[in-house]
Amino acid sequence: MPTVAPLDLQGHCIAAVFLDDVPHFALADGAVHRLDHGHKTVQANDGLLAAFHDAANDRLITGGEDGKVFSVTAGGNAAELASAGKKWITSVAAGPQGAVAYASGKIAFVRFADGKTREFSHPRSVEGLAFSPKGMRFGVARYNGATLHFPAADGKPVELEWAGAHTGITFSPDGAFVVTTMQENALHGWKLADGKHMRMTGYPGKVKSLSWSAKGKWLASSGAPAAIVWPFSGKDGPMGKAPLELGTRGNAMVTSVACHPSQDVVAVGYDDGMVMAVRFTDAKEVLLRRPGKGAITSMMWDRQERRVAFGSAAGDCGVIDISA
Repeated sequence: MPTVAPLDLQGHCIAAVFLDDVPHFALADGAVHRLDHGHKTVQANDGLLAAFHDAANDRLITGGEDGKVFSVTAGGNAAELASAGKKWITSVAAGPQGAVAYASGKIAFVRFADGKTREFSHPRSVEGLAFSPKGMRFGVARYNGATLHFPAADGKPVELEWAGAHTGITFSPDGAFVVTTMQENALHGWKLADGKHMRMTGYPGKVKSLSWSAKGKWLASSGAPAAIVWPFSGKDGPMGKAPLELGTRGNAMVTSVACHPSQDVVAVGYDDGMVMAVRFTDAKEVLLRRPGKGAITSMMWDRQERRVAFGSAAGDCGVIDISA
């Protein structure tokens, strides 16, 4: 049985990440806790609403009710990157060359590494942000679809239309597909080469967590009593293919997923606090953590691929060491 180092905190955990291989836990009150030779804390936002792990720069980007965007690095260093006045920052993302995107109301901002910022206005509120892994391009999830911008160039954005409220967005690791989470119990996708639509429906609940497998051949998702894992290895993605259903439990819903950094394995977190690891090829399951106080809200693997940091809606956080 893997060992669990628990960290009982007060409040909702927005993000559980490793920074310089030290586990950090960002809570809704804006405090970022870390297990670094003992329990230590740094204050970032006053009221945290959004967080994004910037893997390329080994930092956590946060946005909050105070209208500020922070960069938190290992050792508890919190630096303000941007401010939107008294407006809430509802979404953040990090991209290539140190760029950071953040959203407030109907406006998406991109801050470049040199500190310059560009604004992109939309007819309705910006619900989610993501950068493409290839080139300087970022996507906005919005009502009735998604918009793709090229912030370093002057040109018309690409509009991807699909009726309904789109709440989150992700690019596939090869940049070929865009997938959005929706207010309804569904995902929607577009193949960027030809604009083909991909409908991924049948979820009993809302999808709040997505994770791409190491080589981008699979997209794992929450929102069901199992992790729903869609195949993206073919040129048309999951169109006409059935997803894998991994870690099925009849009486619990999957609330968080985190694919392994190199293997076709996914860590699956449930609404009762349980965490399992499941292999794609044969659906073999390993129990990583027994049920806890709250629903799992965030998970991340470390670089050595032997530990998983997790956080919950009730503040019971911790690190699972699977090498044990």
